[in-house]
Formats: sequence, structure tokens, C-alpha cells
Amino acid sequence: MTDTINSRLEKLGITLPQAAAPAANYLPFMISGDLVFTAGQLPLKDGTLAAKGRVGRDLDVASAQEAARLCAINVLAQAKSALGDLERIARVVKITVFVASEADFTEQHLVANGASNLLVEVLGEAGKHARSAVGVASLPLDAAVEVEAVFEIAKN
Repeated sequence: MTDTINSRLEKLGITLPQAAAPAANYLPFMISGDLVFTAGQLPLKDGTLAAKGRVGRDLDVASAQEAARLCAINVLAQAKSALGDLERIARVVKITVFVASEADFTEQHLVANGASNLLVEVLGEAGKHARSAVGVASLPLDAAVEVEAVFEIAKN
């Protein structure tokens, strides 16, 4: 089997969901030049929010990492919606991971590894990226984690 993004997804047992529709007056992604910017993606699984509350109170790091992984899967679904084919991704430029966390929680970077690791597993070298991991008081719908991404589109 050729090593493609789709074959890696299959090996990981991941089926990309339908890209989530925006919940308000914004676009789910925007293409500008050779970049795709995704709107923030929540840890939705089968259309349901899979991780609610604050990390350090309601979720431990491992559970929050899994939530970040789900967010990254949803980011890839948006990229596929934007580009039609994930093979058009040249690289992940940057991701921002927002972690709803208690004031004394300081391991946002560990939570963000759930998203970062997934992107590298699926995209290989093209999945390596710059990153910010930010602790916040709360997120929409009481989500525990939200991830947004910037992708570079491959030249044809």
C-alpha cells in the first residue's frame, strides 16, 4: 500500500467526520493565497461534544490530550473540506491549542501534544508545525479544548 495521508488515517483507524458547520456568523475555513486558516474546532465525536469542563478540575491531562486529538481530527476534516484532498497539504504551518483550565493548571503544552502528535502521525514531516498552547477560563459550549490551524497548500 502506498504511504498516503488516507492510508495513514486508515492504519490509525480514523475516519474523518463531515466538517462541522459554523455555529455563528463566521466561515469554517478561509483560503488566503497559499494558506488555509481553519476556525477553531472543538472535540466533537459523532457530532457530540466529547470533552467538557476544565482541565485540572473535570479532566486529567490524558483525557484532555484525547480531546485535543479529536480537535485535530476535526481540523483535518475542515482542511479536506477546504482543499478537497488532504494530499494538497504541503505542511502545517501553525496550530493554536486553547485549553479551558483551572488557574493553577500549567500543563497546557502537554494537552497540546494530543493535537500535535496526531498531525505528525497523519501528515508525517508535513505535520510538524509551530504551536501555541494557551490556557483560558472557558470555551464555547463548555468545551475543554479547541484547536485552530494554518496549512500551506502544495503547489501543483
